[in-house]
Amino acid sequence: MIKVALMYDFDKTLSLKDMQEFSFIPALGFKNPKKFWEEVNVLKNSNQMDSILAYMYMMLKKADAAQQPIRRSDFVALGKDVLLYPGLEDWFDRINEAGRQLGLEIEHYIISSGLTEIIEGTSIADKFRKIYACRYYYDENGVAKWPALVVNYTTKTQYIFRINKQVLSESEDAQLNHYVPQEDRPIPFTRMIYVGDGLTDVPCMKLVKEYGGHSIAVYNTDNKKHKKGALQLVKENRVNFTAAADYSSGSDMEVIMKAILNEIAAQAELERLEQITNQ
Repeated sequence: MIKVALMYDFDKTLSLKDMQEFSFIPALGFKNPKKFWEEVNVLKNSNQMDSILAYMYMMLKKADAAQQPIRRSDFVALGKDVLLYPGLEDWFDRINEAGRQLGLEIEHYIISSGLTEIIEGTSIADKFRKIYACRYYYDENGVAKWPALVVNYTTKTQYIFRINKQVLSESEDAQLNHYVPQEDRPIPFTRMIYVGDGLTDVPCMKLVKEYGGHSIAVYNTDNKKHKKGALQLVKENRVNFTAAADYSSGSDMEVIMKAILNEIAAQAELERLEQITNQ
């Protein structure tokens, strides 16, 4: 079977909004989540901080002030409140089956600036080969103390190469940086598909597209600005396709995905025939 990697952002790509906005931020007393993010931006700008580190710090600070539990298990429990876009509950099984019929083995990955722990609590967490996202260091009591891993819009690209070379452990750097010819990499870029929703995904989208893979920008149909941003990415040649964030059977997203898989399978067959004729 020929391996294909489907890589997804999470917030506003698979979920309707930022994962912290479903229950964590409201529990802090914020009636409008924008107020929380405004405070994050003030902290970031006044201290020249990385935006992801700023939000992770603010989550701990506000939770401590509100006497809200900040154990790992508490973050995981928040995942059950995350609302997903239509069709995702059976999307992975449908796409896997479509791949099998073409002789493809589909692997799904998350590359997100959200929290690993919350994603792990969602109903689709077990569909992914690997979840690359921010996470905390926890003490012996399971209480969050410090960022253990930060995934921002540029460091996201590291995980594209980890998947490309199948060096999946975040602690393995030496093997990741070894030179491997493109043709010897387990999942070449031409068999990669990246799905994201906005500017934070641009480095990954552009990287995959430039190396011969496919990138899809999804948008919320209820948000005209979101759709406009996705269309702009196509105009700027940063992505191949745009689609509404609807993963239901028969949706534009499914049609596009299946067409890409058909192209990957056809190209693999041409490569096989070329090898035979050139022997």
